[in-house]
Amino acid sequence: MASSETSSATCSASSSATLAFVESPVQLLNVLEWAYADARRAEVQRSEIQRADAGRAEVQRADAGCVDGSRADAGRADGQRADGPRSDAGRADGQCPDGQRSDAGRADARRADGSRADAGPADGPRADGPEPAALPDLTVVVLSPHDPMTRGQLRRMAELARDEGFRVRWEEARGGAGAPIKTIGGLRGPLRRAERIVIGDPFSRYVQLLLTLTRARDLIVVDDGTATMEFISQLAKGEPLVRWHRRGSRGARDMVFAPVSATARRRLTPDDGRRVEVFSSMPVEPPPGVTITANDFAWTRARFGPPRLTGGTDLVGTSLVETGVVDLERYLEAVGSLARAHGATRYFAHRRESAEKLSRVAGEVGLEIVRPDLPLELIARRGPIGHTIVSFPSTVVHTLPLALVGTGVQVAVCDVDPAWLTSDASPRAQGFLSGVTGTARDVRRLGPAPSRAPEAPRDAAPPTSPGPPAAPVAAS
Repeated sequence: MASSETSSATCSASSSATLAFVESPVQLLNVLEWAYADARRAEVQRSEIQRADAGRAEVQRADAGCVDGSRADAGRADGQRADGPRSDAGRADGQCPDGQRSDAGRADARRADGSRADAGPADGPRADGPEPAALPDLTVVVLSPHDPMTRGQLRRMAELARDEGFRVRWEEARGGAGAPIKTIGGLRGPLRRAERIVIGDPFSRYVQLLLTLTRARDLIVVDDGTATMEFISQLAKGEPLVRWHRRGSRGARDMVFAPVSATARRRLTPDDGRRVEVFSSMPVEPPPGVTITANDFAWTRARFGPPRLTGGTDLVGTSLVETGVVDLERYLEAVGSLARAHGATRYFAHRRESAEKLSRVAGEVGLEIVRPDLPLELIARRGPIGHTIVSFPSTVVHTLPLALVGTGVQVAVCDVDPAWLTSDASPRAQGFLSGVTGTARDVRRLGPAPSRAPEAPRDAAPPTSPGPPAAPVAAS
């Protein structure tokens, strides 16, 4: 779908108070989580203001009642007027001159209709309360990538965003040599007018370039998986923004782009006139001036599930092989060992895993390959899902326990053995992966899987033929 067609169908972003830029389905999921949390915070603030206003109004009415029924002879101790009758306005029981009680003057601050003025709405929102009445004025700008699986999941997430009432602007930002210039030119005006900017990937060159064009004084970074942990660390140290799995010296393109990256990093650093918020489910320590808001996946839990549990075990795949961090053969050995040890039958593929690797997982390990069409947090919450989910170090060991809280699902994480790393892996890789595992909460630590699988018992049944990879899971 062309960018202009999508924009016209969903409105432009020209009048939006908040612009969100996403390049992956997980980023878009976390934008929806942020919008939901932001609306609930605003609802609580509105309720507090209304309660305070109601209290002030009651005090003013009480004061007005006392003035209207005030004693003509203020000096008489018994509250009688000069002509003899008592002034009811002076009565301690709060009655009006006609003998009726003044509700405004009652000590329990009840309104005329009997409701308490200091109680606020009986069904007022709480942190874990009802749906927010109004959502932010938000336009989601999708900077579409090339990868077909990522594009497919983004399409489905865009549908969910529209269902929530948000505008979605789909940009074919990488659709040819002239696409970046066209995309940036079309976004220049909305960027100048936006009051808030939400981004999902501070390491993205596209996003960094867009940040140099905005005047917004309110910047929000939502989770892009475990990369958020590295972003916070680099921001705190004043380091260049570089993805954790990259290694080696910077190339010519990096050098040319360095000034833009430096400007973007300054924009992401709070100052007297700029607020920076990180909306995250990761265990991060905020740098000075940065606000950390916890993402507890309230929107996901409100919209999906609880899931039906299968009673078995599901494995979650990772793209560590595709990013050059983990050796393919060692990875396949680990998957096979985990599948046998835990009785797993399904393998939820990461959207960036290659077809060749997944074919080997199916053929050599015997697992059913599931290619989700939505982020795993939504798929798992909707179900059916295994009673146990086993994953390598990745985002899901932090997010799934939150999305599945109260469902009885247990999440387990398998450490990456240093021997699995490739010779091209970044020197930071092992420490980063260990940090992802070590900081995960409400998960079971498994340790590294054996590098060589033990022989199967003689009476074990041979694995069944897995057949071709399964079709994407529908997300109705």
